[in-house]
Amino acid sequence: MLRILSLLLFISMSPLWPLGDNPRIGDPYIIVNKQTNKLAYINQGKIQGVFPVATGKTNDLTPEGEFDVVRKAKNPYYIKKNIPGGSPKNPLGSRWIGFNARGTDGSKYGIHGTNAPSSIGKYISQGCIRMYNKDVEYLYDRIPMGTKVLIVKTKKSFEQLAKKKGAIARSEQPAP
Repeated sequence: MLRILSLLLFISMSPLWPLGDNPRIGDPYIIVNKQTNKLAYINQGKIQGVFPVATGKTNDLTPEGEFDVVRKAKNPYYIKKNIPGGSPKNPLGSRWIGFNARGTDGSKYGIHGTNAPSSIGKYISQGCIRMYNKDVEYLYDRIPMGTKVLIVKTKKSFEQLAKKKGAIARSEQPAP
């Protein structure tokens, strides 16, 4: 029994043991603020870009919380209306970045392009996060599977949110 406890203690103190769900400084990270309908892409400890988005028609449609990117697709097929990927009629646009909100597998909630660019900036979707196609293509090419996606509705800045989550370094406070 003592050996098992010692082994568990050793493993938990190992640098390879996961220390939590927060990203490490330098990891890619995405924050969506439903208050402003903006998305921030963070990488290498810095905000690399802020993009306009569209979110849920009602507040409850776009889930809040921290999720993982679990699915990515170029020219996604729109199953609901049987529209092939690449079609100008496809409302999912040119890219799909699916995340595991509400226990789903990345096929229900996602960050995606759109065939209706005039919808960007509005509260109009059924829960997904819409971006201009050029913006979602930029993001798609830079984020790996497993990237954390934080969705909030707040007046806090992206910098405040990213510092709190550990995606960018907190500034050193001078000693009193």
